[in-house]
Amino acid sequence: MSTADVSYERMANPVDLVEQIASGQDWSFERSAEDELTLAVAGSWSDYHVSLNWREDLETFHVACAFDFKIPDSRLNEVYKLIALINEQLWLGHFDLWAGEGLIMFRHGLMLNGALATPRQCEALLEAGLEACERYYQAFQFVVWAGKDARQAIAGTVFETEGRA
Repeated sequence: MSTADVSYERMANPVDLVEQIASGQDWSFERSAEDELTLAVAGSWSDYHVSLNWREDLETFHVACAFDFKIPDSRLNEVYKLIALINEQLWLGHFDLWAGEGLIMFRHGLMLNGALATPRQCEALLEAGLEACERYYQAFQFVVWAGKDARQAIAGTVFETEGRA
């Protein structure tokens, strides 16, 4: 997802800009209101449901990226522990558990404070959400479906490969 070869029109509402980006990526999207856009993005582990909202009163562009599985009540406490461990490692955004629906989501906001969003800022906002979801999806699966505790799950998914084979 790069704007290097694509020219986008600068717009006051960043939702308009992301709609152009989504069209260029052939992502399914729905514009539910002037300030809301939802995307369906296929990832390596899951399809992600991405919601983007522009809050003009706060001058903030918000992304929420949800996983496509629900958390059983029996695993809620361990999922909360995992979210805390993951959020300690994140520089941008955070994971939440939408308790009413039992859904995990990544959330992040871009404060513009009078500036216009650029295509690269909008792409970076989307990338932050999608990359975090891809990176930690398996940890959530280990806790929810494999019954692992939070520390085991994060240890099994968060490692950096060094050297070459």
